[in-house]
Amino acid sequence: MTQLTNKKLYVGSLPYSISEEELRELFSSYGQVDSVRIITDKFTGQSKGFGFVEMANADDAKKAIDGVNGKQVGGRTLIVNDARPEQKRERSFGGSQGGGRWGDEGGGGRSRHSRRDY
Repeated sequence: MTQLTNKKLYVGSLPYSISEEELRELFSSYGQVDSVRIITDKFTGQSKGFGFVEMANADDAKKAIDGVNGKQVGGRTLIVNDARPEQKRERSFGGSQGGGRWGDEGGGGRSRHSRRDY
C-alpha cells in the first residue's frame, strides 16, 4: 500500500441534496476538516454529485478514505480517494477544434485558408 501524502480528497457519488455542512460533519469524525467544496453547475446551482474535502493532514485524510469510501449516504455509495492535483485548463476561442482565435494559428483547427483552387 502506498503512503498517502495528499490531504485533499475527491468525494464522488454524493447525493444531490447533501450540503457542504453535512459533508463536513461526515468527515470531521476522522480528523480536522480544513475545507469542503461541493461542485455545482454554474448556471443552475445544482450539485454535480461530487466535491472535495481537505483534511488537516495526510494521516487524517487516510483515515477518512478508509472510513467513508463505500459508505451509504442518502441512498448512494460514496467514492472517496486521493484528489488529483488541479490542472489549469486552456481557454478555447472559436470552437471545439482548438487552436488560435481564427483556427489557423496552430492547434489543429480549421484554417480559413484551407481550400485553395490552383
